Amino acid sequence: MSAPQPKEVNAEDLAELKKRMKLIVDADPSQYHNDYSLKRYLRAFKTVDDSFKAILKTNKWRKEYGVSELTVDTPAVRTNLQSNKARVLRHRDMVGRPVIYIPAKNHNVTNRDIDELTKFIVYCLEEACKKCFEEVIDNLCIVFDLKDFGVTCMDYQLVKNLVWLLSRHFPERLGICLIINSSALFSSCWTVIKGWLDENTTSKVKFINSEEELCTYLIPDILPTDM
Repeated sequence: MSAPQPKEVNAEDLAELKKRMKLIVDADPSQYHNDYSLKRYLRAFKTVDDSFKAILKTNKWRKEYGVSELTVDTPAVRTNLQSNKARVLRHRDMVGRPVIYIPAKNHNVTNRDIDELTKFIVYCLEEACKKCFEEVIDNLCIVFDLKDFGVTCMDYQLVKNLVWLLSRHFPERLGICLIINSSALFSSCWTVIKGWLDENTTSKVKFINSEEELCTYLIPDILPTDM
């Protein structure tokens, strides 16, 4: 399987966005975004004006949220790592995307701190993005493993937060989302979740029904057995 090519952006739009960003970066170097990042914003937000506004909002959010300060020693991160809520894998999928693995069975909506869990998800997204070879492919593979999925595993607020993060502050970072070991119980949940997604995002969600099908996206052996 070869890496899908991202939609090309208008060269004039990119040049104009870079020109606007230079004024910001000259005043504050921490506001820097490379060309790959600017292209992702243009693909997601369509116009130069909307892309520029979105970048400024993201930069403000990252600073206020303390994204750069999130580490394995951050209490919210350490607690959720120890609880095996998610993991950024060492190995990649078949086209070179970093993989975030999320075993739903380890989540209980009645026993979680949504703010801490959201901070942990931001940490996972950041760590996965750092592993991207942007010259080759700059998006991620997220795997939701629904083995032993129960009613208390379904956390609509957390899913909403993830959708918001991906659409507003990590635009065009989702390359594919694999749903494995799904069950009839999740079908009604998916009907709700699907209503929150645009057509482009929905097309990236794949329900995997066999190991053979999974092998077209990643080698099953890279998935953890200790979570």
